[in-house]
Amino acid sequence: MATPQIIFFPVGNGDMTLIKLSNGQTILIDINIRAPGEGVRDVLKDLREKLSEDEEGRPYVDVMVLSHPDQDHCRGLVEHFHLGSLFDYPVKGEASKIVIREMWSSPLVYRRASKTHTLSDDAKAWNTEAKRRVQLFKDEGALEDGDRIQIMGEDADGKTDDVMEIVIKAGERITNVAGKSYENFSALLLAPRNAESDEDAEELTKNESSVIINYSIGTGATPDAVKFLSAGDAEVYIWDKKLWSRYKNQPEALEYDLLSTPHHCSWHTLSYDSWSGKGEEAKVCENARKALSQTRAGAYIVASSNKIVDDKNDPPCIRAEREYKSIAKDADGTFLNTAIHPCEKNPEPMTFEVHGGGVKPAWKTRSAAAATSAAAAIGTQPLSHGSE
Repeated sequence: MATPQIIFFPVGNGDMTLIKLSNGQTILIDINIRAPGEGVRDVLKDLREKLSEDEEGRPYVDVMVLSHPDQDHCRGLVEHFHLGSLFDYPVKGEASKIVIREMWSSPLVYRRASKTHTLSDDAKAWNTEAKRRVQLFKDEGALEDGDRIQIMGEDADGKTDDVMEIVIKAGERITNVAGKSYENFSALLLAPRNAESDEDAEELTKNESSVIINYSIGTGATPDAVKFLSAGDAEVYIWDKKLWSRYKNQPEALEYDLLSTPHHCSWHTLSYDSWSGKGEEAKVCENARKALSQTRAGAYIVASSNKIVDDKNDPPCIRAEREYKSIAKDADGTFLNTAIHPCEKNPEPMTFEVHGGGVKPAWKTRSAAAATSAAAAIGTQPLSHGSE
């Protein structure tokens, strides 16, 4: 069994994270694949190097999750991923497209898209493919790899009532990955949720409807060795009014060893006030901060964003960084930014390993192993004449 990993790709203000389970299965959360060049890493190459191929030689992810349909979360879908039936997969041609064995998708994030927000071709293509798979389930029942889908959250007005077998309700646990149950994995779906009031209906916009999942990834006898909280672009209302109000008496639902800062380290996740408008006078929403402060000891908080600097940009926001650093410090943890790992000039994928004792940065594990190996090598060398 391989060591489970969680890999953050440096994609600027965007999200792209790969979970690799110890049984070899993979879960890809969002993509932001841009043409490589000056300041833009070839993350497609990085991703493909980490994927397996099926018996037909097709690269695949077992699951792909779309948190919400902004372009910085689905860029590159049409160009680099196969959409449609596997019977239509090209036998020959350019570099093989990546197969998505199972989609985790929410219709609510599309239903709540703003009338002034134009969906990209990639976002439209995801929605079309999700609808194809749902219709196929309605027509044929159980699905095979390449046609599978699990719906994240019930749709509005009972629109998913006839496909509840493939619906995961908010508050329920996901235990199957591409049709396979695995004892060292589960995932708690926290959002999106249906509107419960007129206020909800007004506030639950596209970002506030992001898919939020707390993944439990285990190894050996520890099924939840690491908890990884991933939340798309969910902003302050969802953390304040929907999650903390619901889970303040069950904070373990929000606990994490690893957090991907929502909305690329945006101040809008922690405050109702504008950073560019109020600056240091902007107030933190305490409930939202509490929801995002349910750290386990030694937690890592990762901003998938551009380099964070002291300006009025949001995201990423320097004030949000300060809050997350404070949250991490209270847990004896660490705040990191994908844009400057391991250095600003040449950022690389940031890989964490899952061990029985918790999450460990792979780069530190490698450094320690290299130091041990070097020390052992020195220790076995014969002493020189000068040291006798």
